[in-house]
Amino acid sequence: MREAFVDTASGLLAGDPRTALVLADISADAFLPAQRRHPERVLNVGIREQLMVGVAGGLALTGMRPIVHSYAPFVIDRAYEQIKLDLGHQDAGAVLVSIGASYDAASAGYTHMSPGDVALLDTLDGWTVHVPGHRDEVAGLLRAAAAGDDRVYIRLSTLENRAAHAPRGLTVVRGGGRALVVAVGPMLDPVLAATAGLDVTVAYTATPRPLDTAALRALAGTDVVLVEPYLAGTSSRLVAEALADRPHRLLALGVGRAELRRYGSPKDHARWHGLDAAGLRASISGWL
Repeated sequence: MREAFVDTASGLLAGDPRTALVLADISADAFLPAQRRHPERVLNVGIREQLMVGVAGGLALTGMRPIVHSYAPFVIDRAYEQIKLDLGHQDAGAVLVSIGASYDAASAGYTHMSPGDVALLDTLDGWTVHVPGHRDEVAGLLRAAAAGDDRVYIRLSTLENRAAHAPRGLTVVRGGGRALVVAVGPMLDPVLAATAGLDVTVAYTATPRPLDTAALRALAGTDVVLVEPYLAGTSSRLVAEALADRPHRLLALGVGRAELRRYGSPKDHARWHGLDAAGLRASISGWL
């Protein structure tokens, strides 16, 4: 996904003089060719993530369309105040593109993990959030985001599904009758493996904000399972609001809130949080 982002962003810089890219050292080497061609629109501020977002806000106020990029904990957690003030309060638009996700860079320690990034953005108004589940979903989402003027967050990961799917809305991947299981982004393949043989509908979305509540209402019965690759329960409020007029049960699965003070690999963390196929199978079948 990172390579797809670099290729697409470089193409946008070449084709649209409104596009700017603001970095804080991360991926700077990958963007060197673009920086040589467009030195006035590819800006590397060094390891100053708050400044990175502030610069993006200023560029947006001049009519530019800034793309901001770093690891999720650096661009969201560390720069949250600047996101809140320099973008949100100024009503300035930007496209934030992160790598690292919840635990892709687990070997680098907790400094490089951000399971709470989407929950943080939920405290602010007007954000669209994309969580692509495959590299082939990245280009279209980024091009559409760059063409607008709103605030968009694209959360990239090294974890991906075997095939791309429609990244917007809520798309049925497998039909069933007993429950609806919503898989966000790269959680689709683990969910499909975990629910094999179960009488459930599996639906996919790579755009949890805004959540496609119309499709959710059309597909949901009494039981809904929500599987997200970030903090468990991040989208629970939206599901509850969408189904407030009907009796329902909700099982929200995702990264646990108990802090794991260990390194490990992404596969280790998926297992520890119950987000591998075996863990999901146990949680879903036990709940049903």
